[in-house]
Amino acid sequence: MSTQETITRGKLDVFAGHAPEVKIRSRKMMMWFIIFAVVMLFAGITSALIVLNGKLVWLRISPPAMLWVSNILIVLSSISLIATLKALKGGKQKAAMYLHFITLALGIGFAITQNAGWKEFSSRGLGYTVTKNEEGIKFYRWNTLSKMQGEYGKDYWYEMNGEQLIKEGDEFYKPSDSTKPVSNTVNTTFNAFGALISVLIYVHIIHLVLGLIYLVINSVRLSKGIINQSNTLSIYISGMYWHFLGILWLYLFFFMFFIF
Repeated sequence: MSTQETITRGKLDVFAGHAPEVKIRSRKMMMWFIIFAVVMLFAGITSALIVLNGKLVWLRISPPAMLWVSNILIVLSSISLIATLKALKGGKQKAAMYLHFITLALGIGFAITQNAGWKEFSSRGLGYTVTKNEEGIKFYRWNTLSKMQGEYGKDYWYEMNGEQLIKEGDEFYKPSDSTKPVSNTVNTTFNAFGALISVLIYVHIIHLVLGLIYLVINSVRLSKGIINQSNTLSIYISGMYWHFLGILWLYLFFFMFFIF
């Protein structure tokens, strides 16, 4: 190979001239670094939830049905991605391509059901309200707990000092003191859970979009034969990220709605 060819190839592949093991090890290490960074980010947000819980009137909310569907889809997408890699290593290029398309379709379905679930949360009063001042400038305010809608005790409920509040008409009471309403405190309390869960939503969406882009790119590369039996690293690396994304989502889901 001439010097010019080496330079040209080096521009396309930073690992040109190195042993294949170096490329594999380096790309895996880069992905592990990304995963570690994401873990630390979400650990910080969930830690904030734990710290704030018990110090404020706290919202509890039941998960929408569409989020349960998204749980199923993300698990199925991981299974099909594992099957993709297995088929590819076995030399079944067409089967691998179809399985990867199925993974992509399931990933898109996951994104759609996630969006539907968050829309239901918004309809229940989570999120923010947009107002305008006299100059027409928009202001975004996180909703207070008074904005919550739905059937109290089923769709949502409040806790104060570890006690689930009782609702009688428009008034809220602590079970330990049913003579003194705490409605004013409830209606004026900042919805910390709603704000933090919204942050989790937006951050999760960013990582989901990145994962879907990776799946689209690999689908194209599979259809063109760039990814094949002798070149499976991209599928393996995308699998690392996608499986992690699924595990992260399932952790967040059960943490927010059942464990925390």
